[in-house]
Amino acid sequence: MTTSTLARIATPVAASEAGPRLAVADDLLALLRTTTTEPRPDDQLEALTLAVAADLPVLLWGEPGIGKTAALTQLAASLDLPLTTVIASVHEPSDFSGLPIVGDDPAVQGVPMAPPQWAVELVRAGRGLLFLDELSTATPAVQAALLRVVLERRVGALRLPPGVRIVAAANPRASAADGWELSPPLANRFVHLYWVHDREVVVRGLGGVWPRAELPRLVPERLPEAVAFARRAVCGFLEARPTLIHRLPSTETRRGGAWPSPRSWEAALTLLAFGTAAGVSQDVLALLVRGAVGDGPGFEFLAHLDRMDLPDPESLLADPARAELPERGDLRQAALEAVVAAVGARPRRERWEAGWAVLVRALETGAPDLLVAPATALAALRRDDWEVPEAVERLATVIGLAQRADRSVRRATATGTSEPARPGQRAQPTGPAAPAPATGTCR
Repeated sequence: MTTSTLARIATPVAASEAGPRLAVADDLLALLRTTTTEPRPDDQLEALTLAVAADLPVLLWGEPGIGKTAALTQLAASLDLPLTTVIASVHEPSDFSGLPIVGDDPAVQGVPMAPPQWAVELVRAGRGLLFLDELSTATPAVQAALLRVVLERRVGALRLPPGVRIVAAANPRASAADGWELSPPLANRFVHLYWVHDREVVVRGLGGVWPRAELPRLVPERLPEAVAFARRAVCGFLEARPTLIHRLPSTETRRGGAWPSPRSWEAALTLLAFGTAAGVSQDVLALLVRGAVGDGPGFEFLAHLDRMDLPDPESLLADPARAELPERGDLRQAALEAVVAAVGARPRRERWEAGWAVLVRALETGAPDLLVAPATALAALRRDDWEVPEAVERLATVIGLAQRADRSVRRATATGTSEPARPGQRAQPTGPAAPAPATGTCR
């Protein structure tokens, strides 16, 4: 290397040249940071925006780098809300409960708790998105101080205005820096959403187009109906399952997540009303309900909602020819089982014959394999002096074929082979035949 080359390397860039070069670098960074949005189905983003619209605190769980902060930044921009980010782990408890300030006459006026600057700015703006980041790295003392902030929206002596929404983010304890489990009182104040990345969303987003976060479109005419439905659903479920009204998990990790309590059931009721008024999908509603009361109670409650939509079995028996049965396999079979149960509760010949007519209607409008179990149960209700209706003969061939198909599948599974039997060849039974289960497909 020559002396002149070394001299050029060692000589600093002149100030007059550094400015334009940094300006070009800034232009390149601006181009990289310029992105657009598009309407795109995204269940977790739709669940987040609905919970924000319902004014419920949301906690996003996810591994580091999964895009939680980016999602919140984009959400604030889409909703035109100023974003205030507070890293919980770098603050003291007094930053949330307020600092005591001695006034002129503390014996008369007391000692006010002065709020931090970020809270004052939120109150001055009257609206905004408060983002509590790195919540799982906050010490137990800080978590205790956050209780009033999250539930009562109080920071020191200030009350946050109604236009402020609260969203937090946390990493699982195993992947958090000096992580702590969330305390049960704090965890029970949040709707927990587990943030995962979608390959197509990430690829398209890195290409410059991200999904657009939009508030749910609530139909004004449906609001009273949505509230009545949500109350009826939650109250009916808890009357049937009173042990799920309050169930504190036994492990520390589960206590730091979603679990059922009167407070979290109230959140689930609110989310159900908002979801019903907005007409959200079952997948979005499932994310929200499970995020409020936990997976186990949430799944039970969602199954309860499905059964609430079942047609009245007495209406089906009253007019079998016009019976409208659910299209989904599990719901259709539940409706047919309800019809058989209704006949069994009041067994009379005309009701028994109407039950067979309902099964014929189901045969005309759906899969025949769903009829095996209800037809067997209905046949068992026959009295000696009841003649077999023509509908039974119509169903016999189809049900027989479905039963033989089920037995073939079980024999193939038992022998470890899926190879079908040759035409004309009868497989020898290896044991007593079990009752043929229904094989309807649930979506």
